Amino acid sequence: MIYEIVILAAIAAFLGLRLYSVLGRRAEHEEESIPTRFEAPEQAGATPSPPQNGALQPAPQRGLAGFPPAIERGLSAIVAADRSFDLLPFLEGAKGAYAMILEAFWRGDKDELRGLCDEDVYQGFAAAIDERESEGLTLDNRLIRIEDTTVHSARLDGQIARIAVRFVADIATVTRDKDGNPVAGSLDDAVESRDVWTFSRDTRSAAPDWLLDETDLG
Repeated sequence: MIYEIVILAAIAAFLGLRLYSVLGRRAEHEEESIPTRFEAPEQAGATPSPPQNGALQPAPQRGLAGFPPAIERGLSAIVAADRSFDLLPFLEGAKGAYAMILEAFWRGDKDELRGLCDEDVYQGFAAAIDERESEGLTLDNRLIRIEDTTVHSARLDGQIARIAVRFVADIATVTRDKDGNPVAGSLDDAVESRDVWTFSRDTRSAAPDWLLDETDLG
C-alpha cells in the first residue's frame, strides 16, 4: 500500500511539473507590452516586420471594430497605407502627447512644442506664449487626470494619415501675475475640458512620429 502511494505521488508531481511548464511558456508568449509613446513597431513590439521576400502579412486589425462606418473606413484606409499602424498603441501615444503638449504650453517651452506640432499649430502656441509673457503672466496649471480618449474621426488624405482624438480631462488652472499672485482660477477646482486634437503622419515616412496639426474644442 505504501509503495502504491509513493508511485501515485510521483506521477502527480510529474504531471504538475508538466502543467506548470506548459502554462509558464504560454504566459511568456502571451505577454505583450503597450507603448506609451508614438514609436516604431520594432520598438513597440506590437507588429512583426514584413518578411524579406516581400510577402504581405495580415494587416493589424486590433481595436478597429465598433466605430461608426466613416471612422472604420478611415482607419482601414490608414492600415492599408501603413501596415505598421496599430490603433491601441496610437491612442496610448496620443494620450501621452496630449499631456506633454499641454504642459509644454503652460510653461512656455517652445522648443518642445516645435518637436510635437506642425508649423501652423506651433505658431499659434508660440504667439499665445509671447502674448502671455508680454503681459507678465504665467500659467500654473495642472492636468489632474485624462478621463477618456476616443477616436473622433479618421481619414487618409493622399498619403497623409489624419486621426482626430477627443480627450476628456480634468484640468486645474491658475493664472499668476509677474509677482506670482493669482489673478484667475484655482488649483482647488478642476474643470472638465473637452478637446479634439488631430494628429497626422506621412505614411511613406520611415519615421514613426505623429504631429499635432489641428486643435478644436470637443
